[in-house]
Amino acid sequence: MTVEIICVGTELLLGNIVNTNAAFLAEQCAGLGLSCYYQTVVGDNRERLLDAVKKGLARSDILLLSGGLGPTKDDLTKETVAEALGLPLEEDASSRKLIADYFAARGMTPAESNWKQALIPKGAQCIENKNGTAPGVGICRDGRYVFLMPGPPNELKPMFTESVMPFLRTLGQEIIESVTVKIVGIGESAAEAMVADLMENQSNPTLAPYAKTGEVHFRITAKAESREAAAALIAPVEKELEARFGRHIYTVRAEVTLEQALVELLLGRGYTMTTAESCTGGMVAARIVNVPGASQVFRAGFVTYANEAKAGLLGVKEDTLRTFGAVSSQTAEEMARGAARAAGADTAVSVTGIAGPDGGTAEKPVGLVYIGVYVRGQVWTAECRFSGNRAKIRESAAAAALVEFRKRILEYQAKEGEKADGREQQI
Repeated sequence: MTVEIICVGTELLLGNIVNTNAAFLAEQCAGLGLSCYYQTVVGDNRERLLDAVKKGLARSDILLLSGGLGPTKDDLTKETVAEALGLPLEEDASSRKLIADYFAARGMTPAESNWKQALIPKGAQCIENKNGTAPGVGICRDGRYVFLMPGPPNELKPMFTESVMPFLRTLGQEIIESVTVKIVGIGESAAEAMVADLMENQSNPTLAPYAKTGEVHFRITAKAESREAAAALIAPVEKELEARFGRHIYTVRAEVTLEQALVELLLGRGYTMTTAESCTGGMVAARIVNVPGASQVFRAGFVTYANEAKAGLLGVKEDTLRTFGAVSSQTAEEMARGAARAAGADTAVSVTGIAGPDGGTAEKPVGLVYIGVYVRGQVWTAECRFSGNRAKIRESAAAAALVEFRKRILEYQAKEGEKADGREQQI
C-alpha cells in the first residue's frame, strides 16, 4: 500500500521550524513496508490544503497529516479534510472530556476556542493525545485511510507509535529492512567506485551511498515478507562491503555515531583520552562528551587558542612556536604529547589550523589544519586542507580529527598485537 505525508503549517514553509515530522513518519512507514511516493508541505490556507488532500486521496491509500489541529482560526486541517471527504463535523464526547480533564489536571480553565478541538468528521474515530489538548483523528472512507495528528513532535511521535502504527502494521504486505554500513578514511567518490559493480542493475536489496562530513554511509535496503527473509537478503551484501572496506567500517548500526564508536573502542581497550584544540575550539571534545558513558574514558579537554595557552597548559616549546608556527605538524605533535601528560591520559588528539576567513598566507592558506594523535608514547601527525567558510572548515577539522584518532588507535593496537605474537613464538 502507498502512504502520503502532508505536513501543515506556514511556519514550515518559512523555515521557522524544521520539518522533522516528515522524516520520522517516512522512516516509520518504510519499516512497516508501506511505500511513500509523495510528501507535501502546505501552509495554513484552506484552498491549498484542500487541493493537497484531494490529490492525496486520488493517488495514495493512506494519508498521514500533521499539524493544524489547534484551537485557533488558522488551524484548518480537520475542517478541510472533512470538506474533502464530504463529511460534517460533530462534537466527540470522549474528546471533550479529555480536553476538560487536561485543563482540570493543571488547574486551568479552557477557553471557548479549545472546544473546537473536540470536533471530528462524522464517523471518524478520536485518537487520544496523552501529551496535549489536540486529539488525533482516524478516518476510513472509500477504501482510503486518513490520519490527522498534531504538529508538535512530542505529541505526534507517541500518538503515531502507540495508536496509528499498530493499525498500519496490519496493512503492510511486505517488510522493509535496512542496514547502514558507515565508513571513514575514504572519500565519497572513491568509496562509491569501490562498490560500483554492486550498484549496477540492483533490484532487491538496493545499495545507496550517503555522504556526510568526514564519512560515507552505505544503506542496504531489502523488501521481503518477513524480517528474517529481508535480513537474509541483506547479509551477503553486508559481508561483501566488510570484505572491501575492512577497518574503514566503524559500525553497521544506524544509530551509532563515529564518536560513540570511538568511546566504545577506548572502553574495549581500557584507554583514557584527552583533547587539545586550537581552531576547533572544543568541537572535538563536545562530540566525545555528547556520548553517554564518555566520562569513563574522557579525562579533560584543552582549548588552547593562544600561543601562551599552548605553551603554558600543554608545554609546547617557545622555540617550536617561533620556528615552525602555531599551525604546524611540530606544534600539533607537542600539543598531543602535552595534553596526554597534563591529563594523565593514555591517548590524545590535537588540532591546530587556520579557519579563516583571514590569517592565511601563500605557504599556509586558510583551511590548512594539522592533527596530532598520541597513543601510549607514540605520536602521529597528519596535514589536511579543507575548503569552505569558517564554520565548515572547523566542522571538517573536528570530523577529520576523530577519523585520524580512530585510525591511529587501531594501528597501534595492531602493532602491539604483532609484538605479542612474536613474543609468543619465541617462547
